[in-house]
Amino acid sequence: MKVKNIYKYLIIAFAAIVLGACTNTDVDQKFDQTPTERLNARKTELNDLLLSSQEGWKAVYYTDSTQLGGFTHIFKFLPDGKVDMASDFDDDTKLHRSQYEIQTGSTVSLVFTTANKIHLLSDSNNSPTASLVGKGYLGDFQFFYYGQENGEIIFRTNRNGHEVRFVKATAQDLTDLAEGETMIQNITGTPTSPLFRLVEINDGSSIEQFEFNYNPDARFGVATSLLPGSNESHNLALSFTPTGAVVKPAIKVKGQKLSNFVYDETTTNFVATGTGGVTATIKFTNTPPSLTDDYKLLLPGRASLAFGYYPGDYIEESPTNSQLFYEEFAKINAMLPAGQSISSIQLYTNHSLGNFIYYTFVGRGAIFHFVDIIEDAAGKKIILKHKSWSGNTTAPAPAFLASFDSHLVDPNGLYVKKENFKLVYSNTVYTLTSSSSPFRMSVWLL
Repeated sequence: MKVKNIYKYLIIAFAAIVLGACTNTDVDQKFDQTPTERLNARKTELNDLLLSSQEGWKAVYYTDSTQLGGFTHIFKFLPDGKVDMASDFDDDTKLHRSQYEIQTGSTVSLVFTTANKIHLLSDSNNSPTASLVGKGYLGDFQFFYYGQENGEIIFRTNRNGHEVRFVKATAQDLTDLAEGETMIQNITGTPTSPLFRLVEINDGSSIEQFEFNYNPDARFGVATSLLPGSNESHNLALSFTPTGAVVKPAIKVKGQKLSNFVYDETTTNFVATGTGGVTATIKFTNTPPSLTDDYKLLLPGRASLAFGYYPGDYIEESPTNSQLFYEEFAKINAMLPAGQSISSIQLYTNHSLGNFIYYTFVGRGAIFHFVDIIEDAAGKKIILKHKSWSGNTTAPAPAFLASFDSHLVDPNGLYVKKENFKLVYSNTVYTLTSSSSPFRMSVWLL
């Protein structure tokens, strides 16, 4: 073939390729727009989406599921840049109005520009744990738009790039938000709820127990196996529904993923049910998951010891004091005459005067409650058995001390634990826990 003919065919082929490219209807039309036009189109797309749901949108926002649980929010977007917002962050689940903007920068983002419920998660003064002091709940109020999938709007947060999905809300969701508050209280407990929590995992043939240390402010807990030699643990980040709690990540048992824990009002347990007898249960208990032999220090024949609690001092701030303890202590002062108040509660063991609980006051004399100390070796606890009030074996308990004191002389006994933390002073901290009520009192070894 002559060279000129080769050139002719090449020119014809090139023209065909160009012509085909010009008439291809599959070409991505975005290349016909400038970057600004593309951003404006995405801005319009997001705005239309936000306004398209009559009942608004719902999002369960996990700011960091490795240390914090999920908080449910409902957003009702209005055409004039306003938004009605509700959340289950606290017991105020009503809608509150604020403003939002759809902003463009390197991408399109939804920004809640004035204070509302979402900002409670980004407030650095709002810290649920010691490790998050100054950081708050690690939340955000700017969400970058990443498109939609199966009717859901996909965002990523500005602060840490976590994905957040908005799903279309229903009229029932706002009611559910308020009802979910009940479940939050059920797992947090009341002053009369048992102090300790367990997670029990049943694989269909055996049950393993885990000590569950749960922080209700963070909605997060760690379940640690009580099986000797086991290092197994589960991090549980919780969010709440009207019927129970959802944990993230799911607990895996025999190849099954258990995440939906339903509240059982009869037992007060939260139970996730699989197949073949597989279950996971969150439950309360009055018995400490891990028992110690620390109680033996107080037994007869040991060295004389003294323990003390002083209101207004650092021991009052011990995280191991229970709410019931504080309430019972307050009752003492409430029942005392004006000008009188309790100034200390002390426990003396193997003293030259015997064993006694020593109550001191401002405005009145001290009161001795003499007791015998009995060992419950099987239960790893002690029993403080009543002997007399200030030496009078027939005298009843003073009315203002009776309720408080009944927890210390619980006939079922007291657990004793040496704590591994200090409270400013160098004194060792011990905790006395009733075995039949949520009464827990921390004292210094004097």
